[in-house]
Amino acid sequence: MNKVVETVPKEYDEKKIREFLKEKLQMSTRFIRKAAIDKRILVDRQKVKLDYVLKEGQTIEIILDKKETQDILPENMDLEVVYEDDNILVVNKPPFMVVHPTKSHPTGTLANGVIGYFREKGDDSIVRLVSRLDMNTSGLIIIAKNQFSHMALSRDMKEDTFKKIYLAIVHGKMSEESGTIDLPIYRPTEDAIKRVVDERGQESITHYKVIETYDNAQLLLLELETGRTHQIRVHLSHLGCPIFGDTLYGTEDENFIGRQALHAHKLEIPHPKDGKVIGFKCDMPEDMKNLIEKLKKN
Repeated sequence: MNKVVETVPKEYDEKKIREFLKEKLQMSTRFIRKAAIDKRILVDRQKVKLDYVLKEGQTIEIILDKKETQDILPENMDLEVVYEDDNILVVNKPPFMVVHPTKSHPTGTLANGVIGYFREKGDDSIVRLVSRLDMNTSGLIIIAKNQFSHMALSRDMKEDTFKKIYLAIVHGKMSEESGTIDLPIYRPTEDAIKRVVDERGQESITHYKVIETYDNAQLLLLELETGRTHQIRVHLSHLGCPIFGDTLYGTEDENFIGRQALHAHKLEIPHPKDGKVIGFKCDMPEDMKNLIEKLKKN
């Protein structure tokens, strides 16, 4: 059984379990409420309510297993699973795949494949996306397998221990071999897809390092400090180095690559159960490798 187990410390003697879960374990009010309704909170193996008063040394258990359903059609796909345990699934999303069903893409999405993967294994988990990627961006995506893991990872995404590192192939050359792009990103209208750099926008910070230089092109390693929509694409385009194949923020490059040359290469996250930092990585896909070979020949 998948569960969180904790011993009540001295400072929470005579305090209500609600306080312990919220303050000590940093659980969200929503998670605590749902776990209580489902009677998945136990003290010394007895189910308790949220006003239960704790005693030092007692054992608290929060059961994470819960049968859930989701209105996503399961599909059999050849998913590349990078890592999996009882709490998280990390997959390498190929380019040209939508992450979650929409009206225009009700099937064939990553979520359809993940649900199919879960059901084939007899796993009752639903798809809780911790990270997302644009359809034409490839690379690592994290799926939480229960509400607790989703809550913990969503909370920790704001911390320095949560790192998202990308590879991008860009037109032109950056002014420095490494640096930080600190430019606010703004959505001009509520229905606008394209974002712009504008002082009215949200703080947006991208760190970069040049890995290789070609003839008027470069391979960059980029780390997101903030996670705004299209952040890397907006920043690089604004600096005059749009990503190859990015038709929204640059130009079409069909002779080189059929999509934006952007890949979610590495992730470092604190594990939701114990907080220990774990890392994952996946290599560049073939279309980006082929692009590099073409650039080297020019």
